[in-house]
Amino acid sequence: MEKRSRAFYVLAALFGLFVLFLYGPIVTIGILSFQGPQGGLTFPMNGVSLHWFFDLFEEQAVGDIWGSFRRSFALGLMVMTTTVVVSVMGGLAFRRKFRGASVLFYLIIASLIIPSILVSLGVGLIFNIFDWGVRWPTSGFGAQLTWTLPFGLLIMFAIFNRFDKSFEEAARDQGATWLQTIRHVVLPIIAPSLIGVALFGFTLSYDEFARTLLTSGSYNTLPLEIYGMTTNVTSPVLYALGTLTTVFSFAMIGAFALLAMVFRRRAGKLRSR
Repeated sequence: MEKRSRAFYVLAALFGLFVLFLYGPIVTIGILSFQGPQGGLTFPMNGVSLHWFFDLFEEQAVGDIWGSFRRSFALGLMVMTTTVVVSVMGGLAFRRKFRGASVLFYLIIASLIIPSILVSLGVGLIFNIFDWGVRWPTSGFGAQLTWTLPFGLLIMFAIFNRFDKSFEEAARDQGATWLQTIRHVVLPIIAPSLIGVALFGFTLSYDEFARTLLTSGSYNTLPLEIYGMTTNVTSPVLYALGTLTTVFSFAMIGAFALLAMVFRRRAGKLRSR
């Protein structure tokens, strides 16, 4: 058996510490969410039960948990769909050289550098100036696109840089139009990557706090609602909410991963024809 070097064990220990730092808080919250009815916010635990999970489904004295969840879910779907469509269109456009492409690229990426709270403030001010009304489906939607679209476009640039153009040439040789080539050749092949763009769009929107803070209007999204609850909720119901939202996030990732596998198999069959 090959003897491992000391550096290997040092790196393994550092990686273990990183994983502990990354998932330790999540595991801690998950454990504390199973406190008994008399349980508090810290260890030691006072009994074990599902009391606080059931309490989530009862009428809450503070907060609008399920309303904020519905708003975050709807906003996530809106942002996801727009991010996928615009990213594909942008990726296709940047495949051809055009005047001002470099300037446009850096303008798009610049939104990732600007502090998120300033983006939120700017979008909120614009909507107020034009009297459009600051609401989560309008100003909140626009503010979150400044966060998700650059990531989607960067992914699409990487995809099309590795895309084999011979598939398109073969389709055109068979008499396919440009639109038919995109619909029946390009999109099926890049579909697994589009699932990745969709996952980025949804999760970045669903978890976004700073860019939604000044653009959601009178109704909070789930991250804003959770933040508000931390100031006046002193029971493990907050931990139960965190556990459920974490499980939901992992379930969404699993669903997207399953879709990506399905589309990857279809793309593989298309390449083999």
